[in-house]
Amino acid sequence: QPLRRVSSHQLLAIRRGEKEGFLKVGIAINDDRAIDNICRIVVKGSGKASMLVEEAAEDSFKRLVKPSIETEFAALSKSKADDEAIDMFAQNARQLLFAPPLGHKRILAVDPGFRTGCKVVCLDENGNLLHHDVIYPTAPNYDIDGATEKVCALVEKYAIDAISLGNGTASRETERFLKRLRHSRKVDVYVVSENGASIYSASKIARDEFPDKDVTVRGAVSIGRRLLDPLAELVKIDP
Repeated sequence: QPLRRVSSHQLLAIRRGEKEGFLKVGIAINDDRAIDNICRIVVKGSGKASMLVEEAAEDSFKRLVKPSIETEFAALSKSKADDEAIDMFAQNARQLLFAPPLGHKRILAVDPGFRTGCKVVCLDENGNLLHHDVIYPTAPNYDIDGATEKVCALVEKYAIDAISLGNGTASRETERFLKRLRHSRKVDVYVVSENGASIYSASKIARDEFPDKDVTVRGAVSIGRRLLDPLAELVKIDP
């Protein structure tokens, strides 16, 4: 495949595979065409001296010029791929950090899961923790009735305005469950990125704020606060 047609993420994946020892990567050059081009420039006439110059040109290309070209193009393509990857990361980070906050709403946040259940927390308008619990609406437990009763009761008890659901494992299954529920008030379900939630939950900031809560509760709190004010919550995560 022509190097110019290799996308940045493909090139970075190839280089990573090469670094890990799974791939052997090289840049193929048309040797005959390259040598012919060089000879047309440096070889004059057709005598013995010209033959020696032609042999020298071929030898210098194979020993010196070709490896240099491969190294240079590999470095240039890697640099270009890095720049494109950084630009893409910056765009994604900008969208994430500057997502509009929901405002002063009471949030029920859910950190989805299968075997260990879905961690649920209720937050007030300022993101303070009011309550935490666990529900099991997904495999292998499928306690739909128990989860329904618990979520509906929490929505009523804490006057919940919106539900914030992490986009991790079991997110789709949990989202389907949550959207089927009916409440006495309008309660929208939002799916938010939970990238970095586990980092925050184990951080000193989280431990200082919730010293008597485990990491699962802290992570669910972070998911809820990301809906209230994404920027204020995400800046807590170490880069």
